[in-house]
Amino acid sequence: MNNSAVNVSTNGDSTTVSTGLVNSLKICVCLINLLFCLPTNSYVMRLIVTGTGSGIVSEFFILNLSFCEIGICVNCLTFVLSTWFRSLSTCELFLIGFSITGRPLFQCLMCVERYLAVVHPVTFLKYKPLRYRVICCTAAWIICLSSCFLCMFTLDAQYAVYVWILTMQLLVFLFIKLFCLSAVLRALKRSGPGERGRERGEENHMKRRAFYLILITTVTTVLTLFFICSALEKSPASAAKFD
Repeated sequence: MNNSAVNVSTNGDSTTVSTGLVNSLKICVCLINLLFCLPTNSYVMRLIVTGTGSGIVSEFFILNLSFCEIGICVNCLTFVLSTWFRSLSTCELFLIGFSITGRPLFQCLMCVERYLAVVHPVTFLKYKPLRYRVICCTAAWIICLSSCFLCMFTLDAQYAVYVWILTMQLLVFLFIKLFCLSAVLRALKRSGPGERGRERGEENHMKRRAFYLILITTVTTVLTLFFICSALEKSPASAAKFD
């Protein structure tokens, strides 16, 4: 009987230590994210708004993505502060939607934009004006804020439903990005007839840039899917935090 009590106590201490190490690691990652991402995205937004970059029209999706990344930085800040202030847990749950929906959604819009520019240039020029981008971003923000409220009300109460919706959502984004990636790669391998060397080189450079951008965002989505699914595993420590 005494031996079993000692074993239970030992297992409890090891679980507490491992949970403390995981929380410390998460706090370090959040602090690094705050240190680098917040000033970087603020600088990018300043360049786009002031016109130092290639213009607010052509970089409108990047502008919205940078604003979403700032929301993710605020989420990191609330996660760190919620360790000492439990009242910030609700705000933290709300801001999770920026990470799991806002970031991949705006990245998906950027991928579709590059796909249209490379594979369907006539359609891209037709929908290039700012009003179409504003419509797309407005719909994206509605979806993102809906996800934020979903996180706030269902992450703890209806965890299984939330995980199912999150997985389906990220898989849809991943499928769209993989489709754009394969289409741009096929366009990169073939060249149009009668093109001069310089024009062909410039076009291949544009296609290559689009391919690298879609590839990076696709890898980001895969990593987001992996880390979020592992981070949102229901454990006694996380359950106790939201009680």
